[in-house]
Amino acid sequence: MGFSTKAKFETYSQKDKRLEQKLGVKDFLALGVGTIISTSIFTLPGIVAAKFAGPAVVFSFLLAAVVAGLVAFAYAEMSTVMPFAGSAYSWISILFGEGFGWIAGWALLAEYFIAVAFVGSGFSATFQHLLATANIHLPAALAHPFGTNGGIVDIISLAVILIAALFVWRGASDAGRVAQVLVVLKVLAILTFIVVGLTVIKPQNYVPFVPKHNPNTGFGGVSGILAGVSMIFLAYIGFDSIAANSAEAKNPKRTMPLGILGSLAIAVALFSAVTLVLVGMHHYSAYAGNAAPVSWALTEAGFPLLSQIVSIVADTGMFVALLGMILAGSRLLYAFGRDGMLPQSIGKIDKRENPSNALWVLTAISVVIGAFFPFTFLAQLISAGTLVAFIFVSVGIFALRPREGKDLPEASYKMPFYPWLPALGAIGSVIVFENLDGLAKLYCFIWLLIGLVLYSLYGAKRTKSE
Repeated sequence: MGFSTKAKFETYSQKDKRLEQKLGVKDFLALGVGTIISTSIFTLPGIVAAKFAGPAVVFSFLLAAVVAGLVAFAYAEMSTVMPFAGSAYSWISILFGEGFGWIAGWALLAEYFIAVAFVGSGFSATFQHLLATANIHLPAALAHPFGTNGGIVDIISLAVILIAALFVWRGASDAGRVAQVLVVLKVLAILTFIVVGLTVIKPQNYVPFVPKHNPNTGFGGVSGILAGVSMIFLAYIGFDSIAANSAEAKNPKRTMPLGILGSLAIAVALFSAVTLVLVGMHHYSAYAGNAAPVSWALTEAGFPLLSQIVSIVADTGMFVALLGMILAGSRLLYAFGRDGMLPQSIGKIDKRENPSNALWVLTAISVVIGAFFPFTFLAQLISAGTLVAFIFVSVGIFALRPREGKDLPEASYKMPFYPWLPALGAIGSVIVFENLDGLAKLYCFIWLLIGLVLYSLYGAKRTKSE
């Protein structure tokens, strides 16, 4: 089968019937909000404010949200037409050909491997901070990744990824119910922080709202805001985890748009509010190098007990994000095995009607990455692969529209202002990608090169997607 030979809609439709359709709007909103509002909301606002934008960091969040929102519209339309496991991989295989689908899916796979490890590492850092408040300290060998501060393995990261995988293994609906409960607790804690923080805001901390640009450091001005966008963008990539599970959605024509667009809207509102309160409580420069700015801000403002509660809830939120990422990443791996792009055993469904083999492969690789690679190393890589997939999906709308109602079903939800919005989504994703750290772009290129070699030597000769 050629690189650009298109997969058939009916093939994916028949294969994914083996997956039980049991996830509703509440499940997808919980997984989407839980995945988007996780590590990032408790770490990034202060760091980006101090390093790039000052109080104008809220503009960085909003600009990132605009780009993510444009792509989310495209995701919503595609998921109603093609509610298949694998999201962008399956869609692009049908629209442009399996080789292009493989590139988009392979790029997304990097995001899931790294994101699971990234959130596991963030959970470990916050949990160890809580232990330290009780004067409990792990041995250095078990507290840090290999080669970092005398570490051999981050045992907490390893353990929490395994526990989250066990919840997912029990079934997608079980993971969804757990996520619903934990997301409610997390949102309540965030709202509490916002209300309490508003009582101690100092207006002078907002002046100047857009600090003057420093060409030597890159801080401040419009360029500082734009630099913050690339770092912040990883906060909004969680809605792909919803689309990746669309084959298990009840009434996907309704649940997918509500889940994708609803979770993104909630996330934007909470991110903006937390960011504005945070930089109002203390001068942005005080957050330099601070990986737990929300908890720190509460402690410094005289709310130590609330700070501990927020830290606990932060870990709870990260656990929800792990559920969403593991659930979605395992479905993407399943789709690769389903089509013969990776060993067929990965595409098998167990007696529970779950892709267990794919789940445990994802878990094993993520455990190794999260337990042995530093948090900061993971953070710079997480956006690159996703942006590649986002570009494909945005451009894919132009191939999808002419086929709707013909050889593909008519969309129950259509991206507004076609063709302008999909074009802007693609252009915006390219701009954000271009502003990523050079090392992140290099690693993304190497990962894609490995994927092309693997496709040429294995997937292209064994594909079952016709």
